Amino acid sequence: MLKGRKILLGVTGGIAAYKAATIIRLLVKEGAEVKVVMTHLAKEFITPLTMATLSKNPVLVEFFDPEDGRWNSHIDLGMWADILLIAPATANTMGKMAAGIADNLLLTTYLSARCPVFLAPAMDLDMLAHPATVRNIETLKSFGNHIIDPDTGELASGLEGKGRMAEPEAIVAELKQFLSKKKIAELPLQGRRIFINAGPTVEPIDPVRFISNHSSGRMGIALADEAARLGAAVTLVLGPVAIRPAENDITIVAVKTAAEMKEASVKAFQECDIGILAAAVADFTPETTSETKIKRGKGNKVIKLRPTEDIAAYLGSVKKKGQLLAGFALETDNEISNARGKLQKKNLDLIILNSLRDEGAGFGHETNRITIIDCNNNIDTFELKSKGEVASDILKKIISLTR
Repeated sequence: MLKGRKILLGVTGGIAAYKAATIIRLLVKEGAEVKVVMTHLAKEFITPLTMATLSKNPVLVEFFDPEDGRWNSHIDLGMWADILLIAPATANTMGKMAAGIADNLLLTTYLSARCPVFLAPAMDLDMLAHPATVRNIETLKSFGNHIIDPDTGELASGLEGKGRMAEPEAIVAELKQFLSKKKIAELPLQGRRIFINAGPTVEPIDPVRFISNHSSGRMGIALADEAARLGAAVTLVLGPVAIRPAENDITIVAVKTAAEMKEASVKAFQECDIGILAAAVADFTPETTSETKIKRGKGNKVIKLRPTEDIAAYLGSVKKKGQLLAGFALETDNEISNARGKLQKKNLDLIILNSLRDEGAGFGHETNRITIIDCNNNIDTFELKSKGEVASDILKKIISLTR
């Protein structure tokens, strides 16, 4: 249930903050991606270094980095998370949340979050029973927040009673139970078969040299992971890359050359409802390949190239009624016009446009900025996002076209 999920953990200033380290360890073990936001007081109980080491992500406390002025966007954090978990949640923080006070990064993130919010209260028994705390918890419940009830036992004050934060194992189990119930409603691609190609191709010149490109395959793999999480049966035709999907139930067909990519893509598309062509297939391949290493020698060497077959155009020509085909266009000029031309010429249902002029987009980045153009000439432009978030945007568009 937690594999591939994005969990934002908020840690506030209570003695139970030490348990947050165990929560992170358990979430990471389950395959979740974890980011941590701490209040200033939380740093007095457990160090950001500990949390960063366990989560493998920088820990955020301030609104901006005092060294370089880089802004830590609470809006981006709130949109990134699948779940916001605040553990421990002190009486002070819950009171501010109930009142809409936003005087630290965690509170502004909470007010910006679009995801489910879970709170694990931790405080002394009298604080928990105080009418103000009772009222605040009820208010937070009325907002749709989920309260993970504290345990009864020995408290930091030495008293016995209700107020101990739930154990990390119980908190993680609560998240898993919630997601298991929610999963049925989150599977709009259940029963759909999706083919995706990704990565570069390698066109050999001789046994040691080849023509290729800078594609990492990250965008196509993000699409495959997201499609699998949405319930699809996914076939990924994958060129030579160094990364692999996070989801285990994806069928991977490994290829190297453009010819192999075409053969595998045609076969996969015949059996699928949806095809997404995210691979950076070489447009040219050497006319001949030397069986031995070409020696340096004197003078210039000439390598004659011939065009490879256009996979998108071919699949567009054989696309059957009821099938949807999406392609990518990486452009450097006249982006919209060129993308529209490819959409029509190749008989695609939508095209995802990248521009190499956009900083942080295209090859070699973990982010992307896209424009989606569909066959009805609707244009949707998105801001720069992680490729996981971009994959979600693309699949939402595809889902809207297949209803």
